Amino acid sequence: MKPTTSALRGALHRTAVTGAAFFALWIAGFIWFAAPPSPENELAATDAIVVLTGGRLRLQSGMDLLRDGKGRKLFVSGVNQQVDLDELLRVSGNAPDWASCCTALGHDADNTLGNARETAQWMREQGFRSLRLVTAWYHMPRSLLELDRAMPGIEIIAHPVFPEEVSLQHWWTSRGTVVLLASEYGKYLGALLRPVVERLRSLPALQSAENEISP
Repeated sequence: MKPTTSALRGALHRTAVTGAAFFALWIAGFIWFAAPPSPENELAATDAIVVLTGGRLRLQSGMDLLRDGKGRKLFVSGVNQQVDLDELLRVSGNAPDWASCCTALGHDADNTLGNARETAQWMREQGFRSLRLVTAWYHMPRSLLELDRAMPGIEIIAHPVFPEEVSLQHWWTSRGTVVLLASEYGKYLGALLRPVVERLRSLPALQSAENEISP
């Protein structure tokens, strides 16, 4: 039996309403995401300062925090394999003379999830329980999400930096900033939903294993 015209119209209407609702939620989430955060607990010291590579300002901020005694050691995650500690300190332009003794590099990470895993391993090796996270403000939500998952029980204080090339005031008037924020927001949503997707992917394998075990 073929569906009637009224039934098709009803289905299209429900689809349109659902799509509009999801779009409205996406826009509301995007506006929340695009609001620049403020540094947390600026006076508090932590065991470590962690910088996620991606700009000179991040490294400079990490060095300033180390100089100010905001952490006992500085860990820079996601450093290019060809870059050693001496070169990195030289590039920072503001490293104190004693910084080499308190700075460690991670060369294995090539994305934010990798940063989280690499940092978690280093934190375990050091026996540290708290860190101050330095990365760009638009990268902070996803970074906190991944590091919180990789290091449950570790105190993480956000220390966002604000690159000059990314508009803060009236960001919606800058096409480059809008594209950057939309891309980061999409990556954040992807990271947020990844456990659900992985769970759904594992269900067929689990069901198959259960079927094999069942008599």
